[in-house]
Amino acid sequence: MQRTVENDHSNYKNGQDISRIVNSEENKMTVKELCELIEAKDMTPEADKSVEVSCGYTCDLLSWVMAHGTAGMAWVTVQTHMNVIAVASLMEMAAVIIPEDIEMEAPSLEKAQSEGINVLQTPLTAYEICARMAAAGLPGKNREV
Repeated sequence: MQRTVENDHSNYKNGQDISRIVNSEENKMTVKELCELIEAKDMTPEADKSVEVSCGYTCDLLSWVMAHGTAGMAWVTVQTHMNVIAVASLMEMAAVIIPEDIEMEAPSLEKAQSEGINVLQTPLTAYEICARMAAAGLPGKNREV
């Protein structure tokens, strides 16, 4: 059973249903599809946009992300320094998403480019990004209890 939520965070571009973006059998999307979904600017054009995104996550504490991050994750953070790229690379994340049009430092972007890490910049808030990913069917990180 498919559910469509009728609010600004579940729909974009004049009310189009975004649930079609995620492959419903696998709950995955590509970085290219994610970029469209969150109206992001691609800050690392050489990185592979066909990489699958398996889940979304939001956190600004790097040690926490290192403990809880997973391969294929789309990580939303306001942090823009070099260590963000190191963590994303170590965890084999699909993308780092920078909200609210925050600018990532040039050396960090250069490192991301050389490591093949997708960095996306969007005018949306972290809340709006996560709401759109969830409404499109992309799950949050599977937490172990």
